[in-house]
Amino acid sequence: MNDQQVSKQIQQMVQFIRQEAQEKANEITLCAQEECNIEKLQIVEAEKKKIRQEYERKSKHVDVRKKIEYSMQLNASRIQVLQAQDDVVNEMKDATRKELLQVAGKKAPYKGLVKALIIQSLMRLKEDSVLLRCREMDVSVVNSVLEEAKRDYAKRSGLMAPNIIVDKVYLPPPLIDNRNSIGPSCSGGVVLASLDGKIVCENTLDARLELVFRQKLPEIRKHLCG
Repeated sequence: MNDQQVSKQIQQMVQFIRQEAQEKANEITLCAQEECNIEKLQIVEAEKKKIRQEYERKSKHVDVRKKIEYSMQLNASRIQVLQAQDDVVNEMKDATRKELLQVAGKKAPYKGLVKALIIQSLMRLKEDSVLLRCREMDVSVVNSVLEEAKRDYAKRSGLMAPNIIVDKVYLPPPLIDNRNSIGPSCSGGVVLASLDGKIVCENTLDARLELVFRQKLPEIRKHLCG
């Protein structure tokens, strides 16, 4: 083999090595690009996931806040409605209490009412001796019906007529033109109790008014406020 042939063969080998190296380099470059793209895609997907999670967290937080605000507004509205209902009921009660003041002013009907209240209280107590308390202005009315009330009680109950002691401590006077609106007041009626004070029957007009309002309150609310 002459020098020319040797030189040609060497060139061919060098060219082959170069080509192989270039192909290898291209392969490495392509692989590196693919790995880079995969890593970029993973980073992008990871960031997208974080953004979605953050959005969901904030969205849930906003929903919770909206529900809390709605609940607070609903409760405030309910409280306002209940307060308005209470105001209407209290106004109605005050108006009725003022009407009670006229009951005691009608002598004959009030006299019969006091007698009925005494009998009712005696029927509840069924004591041999009782203490009766009334307003100072009603003492004469009470004394005028006391004996008749005792007889009617004995007839209805089949028991002996009790001994009734009219207390010298009186119930408070009625409310007149708001002059004694701060302290207690009484529109009329009586309070009977056993002598030891363990059993008390409060049969004043004010107590009966409170009792009626407590019993009829649902019906009153429905009628007035729907």
